[in-house]
Amino acid sequence: MKQNEMTLTEYDKQLVRRLIEKVTIYEGKFTVEFKSGLTVDVNE
Repeated sequence: MKQNEMTLTEYDKQLVRRLIEKVTIYEGKFTVEFKSGLTVDVNE
């Protein structure tokens, strides 16, 4: 991502599919796991 210096202004399905491995939904939050192994928790 650091190599791609661009501003996203709309949803890019191809980019999302290249970067995200899976999204796990829990009650009150969800976790995004990137293909790089990084995980991010997003709370409501």
